[in-house]
Amino acid sequence: MFEKLFKLSKAGTTVRTEVMAGLATFLTMAYITVVNPATLSTEGTGMEFGAVFTATIIAAVIGTLIMGLWANWPVALAPGMGLNAFFTYTVVLGDGYSYQQALTAVLVAGLVFVVLSVTPARKYIINSIPKSMKLGVGAGIGLFLAIIGFQNAGIIIDNPATLVGLGDVTSWPVLLAGLGFIVMAVLSHRGIPGAIILGILSVAVIAWVTGQADLNGVVSSVPSPSHAFQLDFSVLATAGFIGVAFAFLFVDFLDTAGTLTSVANLTGRINDDGEVEGIDRALLADSVATVVGAVAGTSNTTSYIESGAGIKEGGRTGLTAVTVAVLFGACLFLAPLAQSVPAFATAPALVFIATYFLRNIKDIDWDDVSEYAPAVLAAIMMPLTYSIAYGIAIGFIAYVLVKALSGKFASLNIASVGIAIVSVLYFVAENI
Repeated sequence: MFEKLFKLSKAGTTVRTEVMAGLATFLTMAYITVVNPATLSTEGTGMEFGAVFTATIIAAVIGTLIMGLWANWPVALAPGMGLNAFFTYTVVLGDGYSYQQALTAVLVAGLVFVVLSVTPARKYIINSIPKSMKLGVGAGIGLFLAIIGFQNAGIIIDNPATLVGLGDVTSWPVLLAGLGFIVMAVLSHRGIPGAIILGILSVAVIAWVTGQADLNGVVSSVPSPSHAFQLDFSVLATAGFIGVAFAFLFVDFLDTAGTLTSVANLTGRINDDGEVEGIDRALLADSVATVVGAVAGTSNTTSYIESGAGIKEGGRTGLTAVTVAVLFGACLFLAPLAQSVPAFATAPALVFIATYFLRNIKDIDWDDVSEYAPAVLAAIMMPLTYSIAYGIAIGFIAYVLVKALSGKFASLNIASVGIAIVSVLYFVAENI
């Protein structure tokens, strides 16, 4: 059965190798079962930890099963980091949308993604986005995650004179958050699978033992997915909503394309013509997962670059993904344990994940100011405006203007100009 479903012999792998690869991938991304509910249920969003916990796992299980059983890729999916922070801190808490309206924006983005995945527009868009802007947006998401992590740990605090300032570095939360980051970095350097989740649990255990947080249990019945089907289409035709949905779509699309291309390189799925074999099914699986996640009650579901951990262990087929899905499903009964993890234990995970996002900025063309200046501007604006959407908009407006005024019209294409024009209209509409 496994041979028929996953073509193990053709891929040069075995059931045991695939299962162990799935375990490695799961350990590297299990942190999302704690971090995503904690992020979306931040005070003021109106969302409940337990409901988001269940929605997170539903999205991860269904998305990963589609990727494994239908696309036959060794890639796991779950609600994406960066997009969940944008959902909470910008769309809901910043712009004042209800979580139901924000989930609707995720749904719309997912449906558009589905359409793009089954049309030639997919390949055109992927190839049309300037490389420097792709890298700049990725770096900006990393910086956005980092500032949220520093805030949650109490390392960065509000300062009326300077906007931000340093918190009490001798407090338990700050010290434990710092310890968590060190543990994650050291374990990752030593190649130990699950470095992030082990760092989170290490801090949580110390917090429970010292009385800095309470352990409210380990196992219970599955929390009700009470946010499922909680959609609000009342603002569907407004400029602000369209801008939010576009931001969700743009980041999700870039993230997925980058992850799947990286995985294709690792698994030998790129043919002699430079095309990724089976990318259509993989992209469609990812986009359908976002739709499922929105309906279940969570932010965009996307392919995880952490899947590379399983691939390094020999994972080559969808059986690796199916293994991850089964392990995620088993976590449904661990809601009390997840909810007992304090914010300062998950905060270092955000900061550590930010370092992943920032690594690729080295690939920007630093010899061409018309390439690196707009990319860096986009990255810097995301944390400073507390919005991924603003960073994308300002970055692309700057990119088009700098290229045009520098006489480099040949470097511009319809996609870049189109995004810049939409960004200008977005700002105009917001201020009318």
